[in-house]
Amino acid sequence: MENGFEFTPQEISEAQAIYKRLKDYIGETLQEDDEQKLADYLRRAVEAGNMKRDVFGLNSILSALQTAEIAVREIGLKRDGVLAILLYPNVSDGSSSFEDIKKQFGDHVAHIIHGLVRIQNLYKKNPVIESENFRNLLISFAEDMRVILIMIADRVNLMRQIRDTQNEEAKREVSEEASYLYAPLAHKLGLYTLKSELEDLSLKYLEHDAYYMIKEKLNATKKARDEYIRRFITPIQARLQDAGLKFHMKGRTKSIHSIWQKMKKQGCGFEGIYDLFAIRIIIDSPVEKEKMQCWQAYSIVTDMYQPNPKRLRDWLSVPKSNGYESLHITVLGPENKWVEVQIRTERMDDIAEHGLAAHWRYKGIKSEGGLDTWLASIRAALEAGNGLEVMDQFKLELYEDEVYVFTPKGDLFKFPKGATVLDFAYHIHSGVGNTCVGARINGKNVSIREQLSSGDTVEILTQSNQKPNRNWLSIVKTSKARSKIRLALKETTIKDGLYAKELLERRFRNKKVEYEESVMNHLIKKMGFKEISDFYKQIADEKLDVNSIIEQYIELRDHSQNTGMQKAAESAEKFEYDNPDEDIARQNDDVLVIDRNLKGVDYSLAQCCHPIYGDDVFGFVTVSGGIKIHRKDCPNAPELRRRFGYRIVKARWSGKGSSQYSITLRVIGNDDIGIVSNITNIISKEEKIVMRSINIDSNDGLFSGNMVVMLDDTSRLEALIKKLRTVKGVKQVSRI
Repeated sequence: MENGFEFTPQEISEAQAIYKRLKDYIGETLQEDDEQKLADYLRRAVEAGNMKRDVFGLNSILSALQTAEIAVREIGLKRDGVLAILLYPNVSDGSSSFEDIKKQFGDHVAHIIHGLVRIQNLYKKNPVIESENFRNLLISFAEDMRVILIMIADRVNLMRQIRDTQNEEAKREVSEEASYLYAPLAHKLGLYTLKSELEDLSLKYLEHDAYYMIKEKLNATKKARDEYIRRFITPIQARLQDAGLKFHMKGRTKSIHSIWQKMKKQGCGFEGIYDLFAIRIIIDSPVEKEKMQCWQAYSIVTDMYQPNPKRLRDWLSVPKSNGYESLHITVLGPENKWVEVQIRTERMDDIAEHGLAAHWRYKGIKSEGGLDTWLASIRAALEAGNGLEVMDQFKLELYEDEVYVFTPKGDLFKFPKGATVLDFAYHIHSGVGNTCVGARINGKNVSIREQLSSGDTVEILTQSNQKPNRNWLSIVKTSKARSKIRLALKETTIKDGLYAKELLERRFRNKKVEYEESVMNHLIKKMGFKEISDFYKQIADEKLDVNSIIEQYIELRDHSQNTGMQKAAESAEKFEYDNPDEDIARQNDDVLVIDRNLKGVDYSLAQCCHPIYGDDVFGFVTVSGGIKIHRKDCPNAPELRRRFGYRIVKARWSGKGSSQYSITLRVIGNDDIGIVSNITNIISKEEKIVMRSINIDSNDGLFSGNMVVMLDDTSRLEALIKKLRTVKGVKQVSRI
């Protein structure tokens, strides 16, 4: 043919064989005239010169047939999915329209093809596609889950076909996408076989020498490895049977891709990977005895083989966030070889193999929306075998609360639904947000109030003279933007306040009047200001006359001095203060990382030592399964470590939010109510520190009291203690 597209004899033979197998797989779901209409479409496309070979020289019709076979055999798609795969090239090259497809083959086929076209258009934005956000955007744009399943099947087929291609650059690009985009998508959907194949093939093409080195060494050591596994598990089996446990055991060799990743991470050769395989002990146990029997098996194994305590992973007491439960131990087996042993029950193994869908089957958890929840329902459908016709009814409705938008460079960000241009600007940088005057979305100028939609490309417009105002707080949707706007407004207020205070003090010097902070604070309260910043802001805005303030200051100072001269020092005995402000409530949005980089785990702060952000801390797994966070210098810490060392988990602060913590300070000083007044004045002037209560007793000329304050972190606490120690008459300040 003139267009250069024709089948070779080998391609004809393969296409006919695949078509015959496809017809056997899905023949009962095909409609009466589907075959004839499909043949007419493909023939017209070839005759019109629209069918072409791709960059690898592959026959597009044959590739579509190969992809369809993978989608049917490995995933379970039926008539609509297969027809969409075979007809998609006609629509993408313009030889057929959605209306034609819809009329001839129905709404479902046209809907799937529409999703494939939408996703193809996303790639034209040149996105940074190795991000989790892009994977999620792909799913939200697909409209129909079968679109994603077809994409995975297509990439598996392409990776199989390009082994001998001469186009190395295209081969590298396809392999990289398989590794960081399609393999994770397959994993999300529970398509573990296809996920492993994508990972191994991408390694084979991208790092050829590493792949074959590991493959050859695995083949060379297989016989010895199998024999070693037999010798290792035989005595364990006998002991477990003697203990009356029902179980079975199996060995699992790591994939080539997993081994290579571990070699790179540990910086060692193949021989340095001692956990090439893992032994699994899977116990048939009733739910109420699961933990007991797993720990019993653990005791038996560690009695027989020396365990490595640094390699114990207890996901029984605290399961992973994805529902994974298991005990992992590494023991020294025969010939002084380290062997990883995983101990779990049948239920736990099902969850580990099949993901969240299995977890729900056992827990009975109902859907709550969100990506993982929805994908789990897809996994359940995939596991249903012959019931896969429900796949034809899936529509994507999970992204009602999320939008994904691009920067001009192709970076992708996630926002809640309703987020605006101003949210986007503050997500990039505070400076960009503070000077934002609008944006250009998909080439069109819009205001800062414009709401974002998935797939938008957003370019922020700024002007140096732009400043935030309080109205912006009602425009933004995200807490991040809102906090940055408040911070900018506060910085403006502080800057105005410093200017006003400097102006006031300069006028005092000009009039040769000595400026006393305590007298001025008294005057400010007498004038009705609850916040000192409001007083100075009115000076900056020229709403208060500075000369009038100085006159009132002199009058108040003189009055205080005249009355104070005849007044003796007053005792601090029985002084008490309770903050009447009932709005004070502890927030808790600081981020703790528990154990091995687990975030989002529920925890509470121990009442015995009151840890705050910045303290060195550890976690303690309670009987109820929750985690209590203690300071490392907690008075109870030595006893906890001695008696319950196995329930101690690592914890560290990893992200500062806006949390405030209640701490108690013990203060001792000369028995004078004036000293207590000075202490409370210092605390009232501190930003982000709130006084909750003070209780004072006096004895032998000294007062001692407990003072409860709310503050952010240890750095602010240390600064406060340092200031309090400088108060004249204060003898001691310490944290309880």
